[in-house]
Amino acid sequence: MTLATVKPTRIDIAIANEIADHTNSELEQTAQALTWGADEHVLVALAAAGWLYTRARPAEERRAANHVLAVTLATAVLPHILKSAFDQLRPDRLTLRGHWRGIPFSGRSRDAFPSGHAVHMGALASAAGLLPPVPRRLVRATAAALSLSRIALLAHWASDVVAGFALGVIIERMLRPLTLTKRRRRPFKLRARR
Repeated sequence: MTLATVKPTRIDIAIANEIADHTNSELEQTAQALTWGADEHVLVALAAAGWLYTRARPAEERRAANHVLAVTLATAVLPHILKSAFDQLRPDRLTLRGHWRGIPFSGRSRDAFPSGHAVHMGALASAAGLLPPVPRRLVRATAAALSLSRIALLAHWASDVVAGFALGVIIERMLRPLTLTKRRRRPFKLRARR
């Protein structure tokens, strides 16, 4: 049951029309290959593998892996919940000339809002804030490029991607205090038997 229908903005429609008018099959195939880097199945598998690897590592690395896994799982589940509440037609269902130029069909036709791929990438870009400057910039640029691939494929409106990216940032920031803080251990006290 959907609670609301989300309409694309005029800017969304203008961007989608420009892409449909100027794309080609090579560009679309490249965008389709890139988009796998933000796929929830790939990211959950990588986060789980990283989590398993760090079980024998120092506590700081284990906390970081716990955080990454928690964020990845949250960003895998939340978009599905939101897509069941919001109804929005994908832009690739509205273009005939775009399909002539190589634009494929993406996912379920009315599941445009929000972009799940962008939710993952927003969380990744936010988590990159924990890295040193050079890797941080590289991760953030990659996250932005992978998110933009969803617009190039006309799988999502630009506003879906922006909203998804922002949601990913919010999720990552909300989970930080729960997963990255050191747990204080209570000192063990012996109690005398009576």
